[in-house]
Amino acid sequence: MLTLIIVIHVIVAVAIVGLVLLQQGKGADAGASFGAGASQTVFGSSGSGNFLVRATTVAATIFFVTSLSLAIFARDQAGVGSTEGLPIVNPAILQQAPVSNTQSDVPLIEEPAVAPGNQDDVPGLPGSGN
Repeated sequence: MLTLIIVIHVIVAVAIVGLVLLQQGKGADAGASFGAGASQTVFGSSGSGNFLVRATTVAATIFFVTSLSLAIFARDQAGVGSTEGLPIVNPAILQQAPVSNTQSDVPLIEEPAVAPGNQDDVPGLPGSGN
């Protein structure tokens, strides 16, 4: 069912793009009122306005319905508030022994010792010549 809705959704999206590109703008009616191009229309002398507008409206409605149904499917599959897929934690692991300050796996970063008068000789320090 989900695959069918996705296929319909994509087809309708492409159809909407095509229908919008086929429609002419509002400024194009001024030239048609003087007879320019009226004899070469596919849909007759009244133009394609009514057909394309109605087809776009139907396609937009179908697109809205498929978007709404895809959102409902996504919400149902999300499992909001569930612990599905999360690792199982043993409560005994959560109770850790106190950390000793004397022994650590993380090495301390020692800053380089610089004599107060020799800051100009250390590369990278402000005020040095490097």
